[in-house]
Amino acid sequence: MRSAGLLVSEALTACANAVTPGVTTAELDVIAADVIGSAGAQPSFLGYYGFPAVICASVNDEVVHGIPSDRALKVGDLVSIDCGAIVDGWHGDAAVTVPVGDVGPELLRLSETTRESLWQGICAVAVGGRLGDIGAAVEGCVRATSPDYGIVRDYVGHGIGSQMHMSPPVPNFGRVGKGLRLKSGMAVAIEPMVTVGSADVSVLEDNWTVATDTGNVAAHWEHTVAITDRGPWVLTAPDGGAAEFAARGVTSPASDLT
Repeated sequence: MRSAGLLVSEALTACANAVTPGVTTAELDVIAADVIGSAGAQPSFLGYYGFPAVICASVNDEVVHGIPSDRALKVGDLVSIDCGAIVDGWHGDAAVTVPVGDVGPELLRLSETTRESLWQGICAVAVGGRLGDIGAAVEGCVRATSPDYGIVRDYVGHGIGSQMHMSPPVPNFGRVGKGLRLKSGMAVAIEPMVTVGSADVSVLEDNWTVATDTGNVAAHWEHTVAITDRGPWVLTAPDGGAAEFAARGVTSPASDLT
């Protein structure tokens, strides 16, 4: 799974570096496809329940599952890019949100809050802990930042491994000490989706793209995390999460296993 995670990270980095005014989301899809194909791997998303692309590219009020198209990004857009890859039968899955040019402080704050809530959730991962610990950490971070932010409840994280979506579901809300007990050897994809205002969402006419009902902007960040006896190991981060863990004083095997 580490190999798949690193490949997903490489693909997302290439896509993020290509985000500029005028680029289309279809062009970003080609970039990700080239990275994954060049490694002799397979994309997780392409053909999954009929999904027609390698990445999901969700712009502004689109939360998740946006289909890449000839839509050109423009200054002020916020684009969330979600990517998965399969290496030797194992999946990796991650997402980033990227500003297009100058998006202003409000949207940057939304994206950074979503990213920070992801890391708070990751840092709550511990053998013997509970699934609710993760959701409570994500939710607590978002609520502490702004009471006006919404946390999408209709779409959540998931277990991952030999399949992209496995049990258990990993909500971005919860109560400490509640839910499934976390065990060494499990792997989960933690993926907060945060909106400005109401978190109510609907699926658009393409039967894939999920957008906010208000038309307000959303952000989406995700990592695949292995649960070990020595703490969380972020399989989709090049350093395994070592820098983020060190900044937070969290014990992790990342520095040894990377």
